[in-house]
Amino acid sequence: MNPSTARPRTPARPRSASPAAVARLRARLPEMIDDVEALVTAESPTSDVDAVAHCAAVLAALGTRLTGQSPEWLQDTGRPHLRWRFGSGDRVLLLGHLDTVWPVGSLATHPFAVTDGVLTGPGCFDMKAGLVQLFHALASLDDLDGVTVLVTSDEEGGSADSRGLIEDEARRTGAVLVLEAAEDGALKTERKGASLYDLTITGRAAHAGLEPERGVNATTELAHQVLAVDGLTDHTAGTTVTPTVAGAGTTRNTVPDTASLQIDVRARTKREQLRVDSALRGLACALDGARLTLTGGLNRPPLPARSSAGLFGLAEELHTALGLGPLRGAAVGGGSDGNFTAGVGTPTLDGLGAVGGGAHAADEHVLVAELPTRAALLAALVDELCGRS
Repeated sequence: MNPSTARPRTPARPRSASPAAVARLRARLPEMIDDVEALVTAESPTSDVDAVAHCAAVLAALGTRLTGQSPEWLQDTGRPHLRWRFGSGDRVLLLGHLDTVWPVGSLATHPFAVTDGVLTGPGCFDMKAGLVQLFHALASLDDLDGVTVLVTSDEEGGSADSRGLIEDEARRTGAVLVLEAAEDGALKTERKGASLYDLTITGRAAHAGLEPERGVNATTELAHQVLAVDGLTDHTAGTTVTPTVAGAGTTRNTVPDTASLQIDVRARTKREQLRVDSALRGLACALDGARLTLTGGLNRPPLPARSSAGLFGLAEELHTALGLGPLRGAAVGGGSDGNFTAGVGTPTLDGLGAVGGGAHAADEHVLVAELPTRAALLAALVDELCGRS
């Protein structure tokens, strides 16, 4: 089966794509909630490698218990990533991450809780509940041959350590299903590519009261560059070029000799990413004597709609077969590791994780009732993509 155009050949469905499959996973809901609590309370901010390693150990035990197979620990750089390969492992890659943006100690102000069908806690939505759905989905299947699971630990920091691993795994598989969270339940059928830059401006210091004319004001040059950068946005093409963090100067009475600017670029196409990249590298100083230094570049390629179209169509049909009604898709500006897998040409469907909202925010939450339904959809997709319909 070619996942990019995947459609069932007959009305027959695997055992995993029926209302009964949803019922079986709903029976697992108390255990799923306990497993989410175990992961959420194992705090794992990207920058704290020891905390990440502890969370990885919790996840490894959880995955081993539910699948009967221990993961490989991939940590050549000292940062742990986990991989489960079942049989050939070349039909479908299930991709997730265990790191979060929440610092250790966040449980004190945002404790794990379940109230009126809503689960809360740091990292529950992005994306620890999705990892629990993943392993309970696999536990509901009789045959896992053809499945690879890769869980990384640096996605929130840009995936610098894991990108090569992710791309290599994507190249050897037929389809990628990403367990990122689903805001309002919509799967991610398109993601913009992201480029990240740092602009350093060098001027010349002088006394602001005695002889400001001898200086080259880096703050003034920064103002010119902010406007130039902002002008590269093209809303018609879906491209945003956003000046974000800026800084300049040392003291009130000194003409500043340095300034800095961070730039966030989001684009729907590689062509637009390259257009902006060329324009940023061609920025010219407005003030005589100022100098510009640009670092950074393209970080994540776009995940275009064509990469997800076949898989989303299959997901829609399976969602209906499960008795769960219509399924929505959405194009979003945020990136994920699914951008990398689509970038190497592997059909990719994102947003198969928890349903809820508030990623990275104080109101981060998961809708408990959707944990088993999304696990059922994932199980049906895996069964179909592994050719067991």
